[in-house]
Amino acid sequence: MKKRIFRYLKHIASTILALGIMAIFFGLYHGASLHYGDLPSKYKIDNEGPYVFYENDSVLSVTHIKGNRKEGFYIDRKEHAITSEIETTCSFQIDDTSFDFTLELDIEPPKTKYDDGNPIMAISDIEGGYGTFRDFLINSKVIDTNLNWIFGKGHLVLVGDFVDRGWSVTQVLWFIYKLEQEAKKMGGYVHLIIGNHELKNLQGNYESSAEKYLAVSNILGKAQSKLYDSNSFLGRWLSSKNALEQINGNLFAHGGLHPKVANLKLSLDEINQIIRNNYYKPYYPKMEDTAEQLLISTKTGVCWYRGYFKEDLSQEEIERGLKKFNAKSIVVGHTLQSKVNDKYNGKVIGIDVRHPKDYNKNWPTPKSEGLLIQDDKYYRVLSDGGKKEL
Repeated sequence: MKKRIFRYLKHIASTILALGIMAIFFGLYHGASLHYGDLPSKYKIDNEGPYVFYENDSVLSVTHIKGNRKEGFYIDRKEHAITSEIETTCSFQIDDTSFDFTLELDIEPPKTKYDDGNPIMAISDIEGGYGTFRDFLINSKVIDTNLNWIFGKGHLVLVGDFVDRGWSVTQVLWFIYKLEQEAKKMGGYVHLIIGNHELKNLQGNYESSAEKYLAVSNILGKAQSKLYDSNSFLGRWLSSKNALEQINGNLFAHGGLHPKVANLKLSLDEINQIIRNNYYKPYYPKMEDTAEQLLISTKTGVCWYRGYFKEDLSQEEIERGLKKFNAKSIVVGHTLQSKVNDKYNGKVIGIDVRHPKDYNKNWPTPKSEGLLIQDDKYYRVLSDGGKKEL
C-alpha cells in the first residue's frame, strides 16, 4: 500500500515538474522574463531634468531637480527670454553621464513623406530606457561614443512608445531632441512617430508611468498631467509629431492601418492632422461611425491597432492599405515580437522586441533589435551592430 502511494505521489510530482518546465519554455517563447534585481541608482533624482515650461508669451523656465532623499530636494530654476538661445544639460544618473543641447523654440510639424533613397534605421518601444537606446545607436553606428550623429543623411525612425514604464523617460526625450537637431545639420532626419504611450502622457494618463515621475511632479509643485501639456516645451514638441509617415516608400506607424483605412478619401497629411487634433483628448468611443473614430480608436486607431498579429487578415486586405499610399511595406511596433520579422510576404514588418532595462536585471537578459532598410533590402539589426537580411 505504501509503495503504491509513493508511486502515485512520484507520478504526480513528475507531472507537475513536466508541466512547470513546459510553462517556463512557453513563457520564454512568448517573451516572459524574471525580474530579479534593481540598481540602487534607480532611485537617484539629483540633477534630474531639465523640465522646461512656458511661463508666459515671452518667458521660458528651465528647471533641474537637485538633492537627495536623505537631505532633501530643491529646484534649480532659471528663466530665459523666449527670443534667446538656451543651452542646457541632461544627466543620466545611472552612470553619471550627461549631454548638452540647445533649445530651438520654433516647433513645426514634420513632413509626412520623404523620398531620397538614403538608409533608414528604425527601432520602437524603448519605454524610457535611455542607456539601452543610447548603446544600441552606438553599436549600430548611428552615433559615436561621444553621442554625436554619424548617420549622415540617413533616417532614424523611432516607431513610438519611447515613454512610460522606464525610469529615464526625460533623458530619452531630450536625447531624441538633441539628435534631431544634429541630424538636421548633417542633412539627415530623426522621425519620432507617436505611439499609444506618447498619447497617454499627452492626455494625462500616467497609469504606466514609473513612480519616479510622480515624485518629480511633486518636487516641481505641478500636477503630473502638466509635464507634457501645452505649457510644457516637451509637450509642444511631442504634439507636433506625426502618427504616420512614409519614407522611401515604406510606411511607419506604431500600431498600423486597419483595413478600413483603405476606404478613406484622405491623404497622409489629412490623416495625421485628424490624429494630431486629438492628441490632448482622451479617447472614449462614440456611437457614430466616422473616419475620426476609425483613426483614433484604441482598437482600430493608427497608434493602437494590433490586427496584423491578432486578426486573420488576408493578403489582399494588407495590399489594399499599402496600395492606397503607393507603399512597399509598413513597419510597426506596439505588438511584441520575439525578433524583428516580416509577415504577409514582407509587407508588414514588426520591430517591437523586449529591450534590456536600465535599472533592473532580468533573466533571460533581453537584447535590443532594430531594422535597417538600405538599397531596398531589409535587415534585422542586432544589439551588437550585426545584421541579418530578412
